[in-house]
Amino acid sequence: MRGGAEVAAARSWLGTPYRHQASVKGVGADCLGLVRGVWREVVGEEPEAIPAYSADWAETGGRETLLEAAGRWLRPAAIDEMRAGDVLLFRMSPGAAAKHCAILSDAGGPEPKMIHAYWGRAVVESWMGAWWRRRLVAVFRFPVPGSASAACAASLTEDEGV
Repeated sequence: MRGGAEVAAARSWLGTPYRHQASVKGVGADCLGLVRGVWREVVGEEPEAIPAYSADWAETGGRETLLEAAGRWLRPAAIDEMRAGDVLLFRMSPGAAAKHCAILSDAGGPEPKMIHAYWGRAVVESWMGAWWRRRLVAVFRFPVPGSASAACAASLTEDEGV
């Protein structure tokens, strides 16, 4: 099943407490930390250092840092073609930067499910209801291990000491 490795890796993080900017399974993770952890398990070394970022989902102005980074390292996919294992990016309010991400765990049925780090709680698997779907702005796929994009990420990591 496509996306099976990504979903299995993401599910292994369930229950990890929410910790802003963390990415340690069982110890702490935020939404990006979860995606970073799944990347390490499925693809390999992280391709770049993560700069400090605020936890403010409603942050306005500035750059689309999360969207830009996803565009560098993940493969874009159409929202209407999302499948299990895809990385979902959300804009929490109009005019705000995309600041939340999740991994789609089940694309079937009337309500898809996603795995994400829920502020103040933990990494959880939840329904992706209408509230979330209205805020979905982009879908990406992890590179296939051994592919040119994964090799490029690994090469840049080694070359730049990231």
